[in-house]
Amino acid sequence: MLLLFLLVSSTAKAKDPNYTCPNNHILELLPCDLCGCSTSSGSFGFGTLSNANFIGVRYIYQNFESRYGIFDNSPKSKETFNTYQIWAQVPLNDKFYVTANVPYQDLTREFQGSKENLNGLGDISAIGWYKLQFFKKQKTDGSTVDFNETKEPSGHSLQFGIGVKLPTGKFEEALANNVNPGFQVGTGSVDGIFSLGYNYGSDKIGVNTLMSYYLKGENKNEYQFGNQFSYSANVYTVFSTKKMNIMPFAGISGDVYDTITQYGETLQDTDGDILNASFGSELAVEKFIFGASYTLPIQQNLFGDNVESKQRFSVYVNFAL
Repeated sequence: MLLLFLLVSSTAKAKDPNYTCPNNHILELLPCDLCGCSTSSGSFGFGTLSNANFIGVRYIYQNFESRYGIFDNSPKSKETFNTYQIWAQVPLNDKFYVTANVPYQDLTREFQGSKENLNGLGDISAIGWYKLQFFKKQKTDGSTVDFNETKEPSGHSLQFGIGVKLPTGKFEEALANNVNPGFQVGTGSVDGIFSLGYNYGSDKIGVNTLMSYYLKGENKNEYQFGNQFSYSANVYTVFSTKKMNIMPFAGISGDVYDTITQYGETLQDTDGDILNASFGSELAVEKFIFGASYTLPIQQNLFGDNVESKQRFSVYVNFAL
């Protein structure tokens, strides 16, 4: 139903899909996190660099290593997270738009010769956004202002987002005792999302920044993932030809996690933080947008330093609406 609403809305209200320059878009957050929605850090982007509304598919690969013990030679498990998403950005008018994603999770855990697999629909999420566009100062003759003059965008804008993550993915309480509690298809809880972004873009260079706070709810098992603060900043440039635009980028991102609680009690070693560096590129050809990114941690302290994030890789294909 959510995807049907997005498609109907885009048909009636979408803007001109022709690509111009990436000056009015931010890298929005994917409302899903390491210790909550089974895979993606909240700082993983939900939007694209190109100035286009879209519907598309994205694949995210991540792997982790969890240590079961206090010693360096304690046994370790290896976890692989594969996420397949249908995602979209749909305009409502010049100032409001909606982003949404529907994930399918495929998770594998190997420990002491045994293998465990989880898969299924993940937690669906949607965010409503308001964009505050800034314009260049109007020219005057020194005494009057021409209010009929067309406003010229300055390239600067702010974005305010409020959203929700739904408990459509299955939460299994038996798995919550793992060193990495993020090994779940879903959280089983309704979570709130509050975002603030700033971005600047010109024909050749752009900067995207975003901060988000995730207010986690308690699920039916009285299990509550810790609230989360996420941030990201990316710098990109544009190389244009008559048929395509190539946009390489580099940036940093991070997450700070509060402790998990169950039955009203705080669980030890369930908080943490991580700082990542990433790079990638996007290619826009007519109405199609192709993208890829690679992320490595710079510094991390997750779950008492017992869980180590190794790397993340993402590829996507979008169709501009």
